Amino acid sequence: MAPENGSFVTEFILMGLTDRPDLQIPLFFLFLVVYVLTVLGNLGLITLIALNSHLHTPMYFFLFNLSFIDLNYPSVFIPKMLMNFISKKNVISYRGCMAQLYFYGFFVISECYVLTSMACDRYVAICNPLLYNTVMSPKVCCSLMLGSYLMAFSTAMAHTGCMLRLTFCDANTINHYFCDILPVMQLSCTSTYVNELEVFIVAGINVIVPTVTIFFSYMFILSSIFKISSTEGRSKAFSTCSSHIIVVSIFFGSAAFMYLKPSSAWSMDEGKISSVFYTIVVPIMNPLVYSLRNKDVKLALRKSLSKR
Repeated sequence: MAPENGSFVTEFILMGLTDRPDLQIPLFFLFLVVYVLTVLGNLGLITLIALNSHLHTPMYFFLFNLSFIDLNYPSVFIPKMLMNFISKKNVISYRGCMAQLYFYGFFVISECYVLTSMACDRYVAICNPLLYNTVMSPKVCCSLMLGSYLMAFSTAMAHTGCMLRLTFCDANTINHYFCDILPVMQLSCTSTYVNELEVFIVAGINVIVPTVTIFFSYMFILSSIFKISSTEGRSKAFSTCSSHIIVVSIFFGSAAFMYLKPSSAWSMDEGKISSVFYTIVVPIMNPLVYSLRNKDVKLALRKSLSKR
């Protein structure tokens, strides 16, 4: 094969989630249903927020962006994953693999920082309610979102740029259901030391910084909640944060398990299972958690349905 971008491999084969024939069709329908519900749920949440003026607040501005990310995020790899369940050989081109790796990196890092922005929003709302409208002004909210997307862009460029410097000679079978960084890196016939260092540093920054920010935000939030004298007030404050805490715990927990382990302790099967949580479970959970546990969203849904 002719070299392409310093690589002798022009296509990769994705092994998928499992090689057991008896599980292929059941998993195909399971993930097809999950994908359809993810798209409909996030698209529905985006539509509700856009059409209902009482949801045009900083909290729902961030939720709108989170739903936008979760609408596009699974589309990077689930269609290819579904093909793997029903085809004998799931091939992806070298360029397609690098593109998938880039957009995966972009959306996953965007989600990290949007969830962080949402934690900051809850901190200001509960700890400094009188200053909320001033602190969380439209300009500040837009700046936070712009910063989130810029961090995502630069991180995705760093990961993809480092991957493009590697040479792939003969091995082209990726033991994963999409072109994730670590499984692709393992196929290189040249040294991956620089890549491993880049992944550890960049992924570490993008997991640790948001996690620490969210942790301290909720430390101050809990401190303020416990100072509230009325049980009803404490319950209301907890309810505004619980949805966010559930999503953050699953997303950052599974991502940290995947990327912040030394390569010697890394198991491909464990990596696949971990990936399922933050690539498939979280995008479908967000619209469910934020709609079923949110009175404003349920009210907006009832109003929209009554108009029809």
